[in-house]
Amino acid sequence: SSGINAEYGNNTLEHCLSCPLGGYVQLRHNQIRDLTANLLSEAGCKDVVIEPHLLPITGEKFDLRSANTQNDARLDVSARGVWSTMDKTFLDIRVFNSRAPTNISKPLKSVLIHHEKEKKRAYNARVLEVEKCSFTPIFFSTTGIMGNEACKFYSRLAEKLSAKSRQSYPDSIRYIRQRLSFCLLKTTIVSLRGFKGKKPTEYNTSLDINLLYM
Repeated sequence: SSGINAEYGNNTLEHCLSCPLGGYVQLRHNQIRDLTANLLSEAGCKDVVIEPHLLPITGEKFDLRSANTQNDARLDVSARGVWSTMDKTFLDIRVFNSRAPTNISKPLKSVLIHHEKEKKRAYNARVLEVEKCSFTPIFFSTTGIMGNEACKFYSRLAEKLSAKSRQSYPDSIRYIRQRLSFCLLKTTIVSLRGFKGKKPTEYNTSLDINLLYM
């Protein structure tokens, strides 16, 4: 997106959720990343790290040309004990705008599957072969829909949280979903109200109402 808001025009819901000005897209991602790291710690996972660097490539070859081979590559979160006690898992998180022109004409489930496959092509082989760890892509739409991999991950997290806190699994998964939902909602509202240009733009008061139907 260009600085359309700075010129007092086209302040649509889609534009507000996609425009990089003001850093609100990055803020949305970072808030979900940090919340996920906190939930991992609450669930008893060990060695939780935000933005862990991957080991450098030392001659390894990967079948897919789309595999990320940069020596300064890093993912969003890593932790031990997610899927099994000693194994380490790397997570990569993305929150995408389902109302963007490239997504709105496609079934949301198909968009989520496409994004998951894209991330796996980029990182799965490297994490498995170089790090000797597992990789899980975590995807959300701005409307709060999770991809299949994310659903499995947070379900597993709820199991671990339930065992540690001695709360029921339904209570634990409800707790996780509520925190994720409020996090997405708050960052979406910030994106809609946030200042993205040199001059303040008139706020469209109908945008908050739209959130009720997300």
